Amino acid sequence: MSSFSSSRRNKKGAAAVAILAAAALVLSGCAAETSSDGRDAAGNLNLPIGTALPQTGNLAYLGPPEEAGVGLAVEEINAADKGIQITVEYGDSGDTDNKAYETTIPRLLNAGVKAIIGAASSGTSLQFIDQVVGAGVIQFSPANTSAALTTYDDKGLYFRTAPSDVLQGEVLGNLIAEDGNQTLGMIVINDSYGTGLAGFVKEAFEAAGGTVVAEPLYNTGDTNFSSQISEVLAQSPDAILVVAFDEILTILPALLSEFPSDKLYLTDGNLTQFGDAFEPGTMTGAQGTTPGLNPASIDAFLTRMKDFWVAAGNSPLEDVTYGAESYDAIILLALAALAADSTDSGAIAGKLQEVSGGTGSGTKCTSFAECADIINDGGVADYDGVSGPITFNEFGDPTEATIGIYVYGEDNTHTPRD
Repeated sequence: MSSFSSSRRNKKGAAAVAILAAAALVLSGCAAETSSDGRDAAGNLNLPIGTALPQTGNLAYLGPPEEAGVGLAVEEINAADKGIQITVEYGDSGDTDNKAYETTIPRLLNAGVKAIIGAASSGTSLQFIDQVVGAGVIQFSPANTSAALTTYDDKGLYFRTAPSDVLQGEVLGNLIAEDGNQTLGMIVINDSYGTGLAGFVKEAFEAAGGTVVAEPLYNTGDTNFSSQISEVLAQSPDAILVVAFDEILTILPALLSEFPSDKLYLTDGNLTQFGDAFEPGTMTGAQGTTPGLNPASIDAFLTRMKDFWVAAGNSPLEDVTYGAESYDAIILLALAALAADSTDSGAIAGKLQEVSGGTGSGTKCTSFAECADIINDGGVADYDGVSGPITFNEFGDPTEATIGIYVYGEDNTHTPRD
């Protein structure tokens, strides 16, 4: 294993409902025969990758866009024919309640994958990170945001394309204060994502002169939230923040029957397009934040991703959250393998910071083919992705990120706030 950083960490989570269509794409197929150095007869590097993304559990609504991003990247990399071909084994991470990862991770490791994409939830990633990096395999999350992962002892093998909740917490805490709220109640999922993000929100909100008056916790798998709702409402806060996953579907009807929606704030873990899940007007004026570029700025990519997903036999995507981050994770892994001229996990990890621009010595490029040409011509590529510049630091964390602020309309769907 090449020397990279000996200690590192990563992050987080999101929210919940849909299950992947039964026709979920299977791009893994039969891998081409490879030599001992990971090359096929034509001299291409053959890189096997696995996914542990939420097909079930409290973040299942994120599974389709994340798998769509992975699949689109693989299709484009293989079609580019730049000296590397990728195969994928898809798997379900589940959550910390159903523990689907307990069977998925051993299956992927036994299949010989060199990197595992996932999980979406930081709390779930923390359940199997030791198993993955202990096997000498890269773990690469498109959605983890927990700050607990930044300095985790990951043997230099953990990366993420989502930024730490330190940034989202600061943006959200300041947003709530700037909206004129002086007191805040919070209902928070009791895991590394929930308590971590809530802590950063509280820090920013109180630094802006506000006071957090209640912050009850709940656990993954809970189905009744009446005590948490009562505890928060008893303090008559100006605003309420819910840090949750798909539990939000149970929390909101009860909460909003007694609290105005325009004083409600959500986070990336539950900032979904509710649509007809609630009566029209239920969410009007509610706001939330999520890492990632404004979807309007990456329309062309999202159209490609949606078309790819449907062409693969799946129902149209209802959400696109973390699709771009998943796509970029695969592109970066492929570029790092080309730069290392190897499919060894340690060698790839040793090049991921470089190809993201983290060493500051590369030539800017914005597609796999463009970056691959730079590498194949003997240069250093600096990939700026569809999710942002990325630019890994020594911990495998992106150093540049955008936090979007969204507001809900009468139709219970959100759009970027002006």
